[in-house]
Amino acid sequence: MSVSLLSPAPAAPRRKRSARFIEIAAVAGVSETTVNRVLNERGSVSPETRARVIAAARQLGVPRVLPDPRHGLTRFDVVMARSTTPYVHRLDLALQRIQQMLDPRILIHRHIVDGDDERRVLELLAGSAHRRDGLIVALRDSPAVRAALQQQLARGVPVVALMSGIGALEGVRYAGIDNVAAGRTAGHFLARLARRLPGRVLILTHRLDFRAHAERVRGCQQALAERQPQLQALAPVECGDDPALARIALEAALQDARRDGVPLVGLYHSGAGSDGLARVLRQLTPPERPVWIGHELSDEHRPLLRLGLMDLVIDQDPDGQVAASLHHLLHASGHVEQPGPGAPNEFRLFGPENLPGEGSYLDAPLKAPVERLQASGSVPPRAASVVGR
Repeated sequence: MSVSLLSPAPAAPRRKRSARFIEIAAVAGVSETTVNRVLNERGSVSPETRARVIAAARQLGVPRVLPDPRHGLTRFDVVMARSTTPYVHRLDLALQRIQQMLDPRILIHRHIVDGDDERRVLELLAGSAHRRDGLIVALRDSPAVRAALQQQLARGVPVVALMSGIGALEGVRYAGIDNVAAGRTAGHFLARLARRLPGRVLILTHRLDFRAHAERVRGCQQALAERQPQLQALAPVECGDDPALARIALEAALQDARRDGVPLVGLYHSGAGSDGLARVLRQLTPPERPVWIGHELSDEHRPLLRLGLMDLVIDQDPDGQVAASLHHLLHASGHVEQPGPGAPNEFRLFGPENLPGEGSYLDAPLKAPVERLQASGSVPPRAASVVGR
């Protein structure tokens, strides 16, 4: 008979036991049967109870894929001022692109309205036939708009502002760029690139009653005054994104410069309508041609940058703004655990040396089911977006 002198093998460490239904039920304040129905998605449970059970399971670290705390559809409304500008076009494309990446139970209802039709704007802000789980707006700031958004916040509807912030209204998340910083960036580069001193800088804008444009103009004026006091910033001219008005303003500034003997060395346009400016600048020789800084990388601005008519474009990245706004709404409605960043979105600078190729995602037409939706009014299975015009 032989006897082994080896010690018995140590027992394998026991795995930490997962929380049982009875423990989840105790934390959630419900029965074990309810926990079973929620976690195994059997039977009907109220949304509030379902959310409590899933929160308790997450708190206890249950090692399994937990169900979505929400049942049914989640609906977000987007109310945008109608515009033919490249930015709004790209913003609309960004909404369509991101819709296709969302769960089919999350719907984006896009409403495009005349921004000056205050009655219709307020109607859309007040609500719609469906339940609203979040609201995104790209509108001109006004007392009436602020009052309507305050009512939505009071009802518990999360609100996000694109393009331009909404002043003095706590609770609205702004998913856009720092427009003062964008204007200061334009002023900084104008001060560095304008070689002839003294000189004048022409500032064109869409409308100063749009918060975003007023902030860009103010930022540019501040930076010019601080960095190059010998440059005289002319009073800003509102062009309403009209190429003809932009052309007339530039021709008048050039005529005044020739008459007074003080050259026009810089041009900053915070809005759209660049074709009118390009028509004038093509007729000037380089010594007389001012430095030109504008906004948004578009099919219109790409060739102007390549030709040297335009020097710099400040792009506010509509895709990034849409992603940030939906991140906030998805977090507020329980679909995403982590909140989005609270800082403004970053903007990008484009010059002739870092232009994306033709047909890039920036403003390429979207070839997807959403186009069929716009044409037919039907809702495809994945691209469940509704357009209200």
